[in-house]
Amino acid sequence: MLYYSLNEYLKSTFGEKVYKISLNGGMTCPNRDGTLSTKGCIFCSKGGSGEFSADEFLSVTEQIEQAKQRIKAKSDCKKFIAYFQPFTNTYADISYLRKIFYEAIDNPEISVLSIATRPDCLGKDVLQLIDELNRIKPIWIELGLQTIHKETAEYIRRCYELEVYDEAVKNLKEIGVSVVTHIILGLPFESKEMMLESVKYAGERSDGIKLQLLHVLKDTDLLNDYNDGLFKTLSMEEYIDILCDCIAILPKNVVIHRLTGDGDKKLLVSPLWSADKKRVLNSINKAFRERNIVQGSKYSGN
Repeated sequence: MLYYSLNEYLKSTFGEKVYKISLNGGMTCPNRDGTLSTKGCIFCSKGGSGEFSADEFLSVTEQIEQAKQRIKAKSDCKKFIAYFQPFTNTYADISYLRKIFYEAIDNPEISVLSIATRPDCLGKDVLQLIDELNRIKPIWIELGLQTIHKETAEYIRRCYELEVYDEAVKNLKEIGVSVVTHIILGLPFESKEMMLESVKYAGERSDGIKLQLLHVLKDTDLLNDYNDGLFKTLSMEEYIDILCDCIAILPKNVVIHRLTGDGDKKLLVSPLWSADKKRVLNSINKAFRERNIVQGSKYSGN
């Protein structure tokens, strides 16, 4: 069974290792600033999932240079992905978006511009800018779908309908932009079958997918429900079993950008096993070998 990893995709596309640099555009989210809600998604940290990104008070160029120096101290990498990560990275005035995105994409060592956003924050002006940028270098738009199930979406306070995601994907495909969809495995009250339905739905519409283990973090409303005993997080064995089944149903051309994700250890409450990244990855690789899931390009014939 083929597992089309991001590393394999990058090597086949760019001919060498490409590292991702997490950037902070200093934005917020309509789910936080009062436009839709002031509470945010139930699982989202105060940092908007950007605990590992750079200082927002530095310019984009400064953020890139700092990250490159850290990476080059360990590697001779020459190509990088500029990843605007925290909060909603198309939720700002178009002139500001143009400034920061061009500052990133004009850097000669940046090979890809990746933008994490919400599907309800892709208006015509933003799509025009993305189209313009995509003619210079590849653009990835990362959409936080998390689940296709209405009751779960309402519980996590996603604040948009599934049809909004579908429309965003259609609009992005029309301008030739790659779509990477985020799915959370282990959301409260979802069965394994429900999780697989979300993965199948996203896989049929996306160029890439990020599979994320649900983390319960400090200072989130999700933590309150967890402490009240309303749900349990997945064990490592449960998660890996679901992960293997996800890979089995994904189309062979879909690039798997993430297998689990990292929670900030200072914020992580559960599951604590996820903090031991080496053990988790070793366990995933062992399960892959047992199920004959092999890493390779869609062109490799595996």
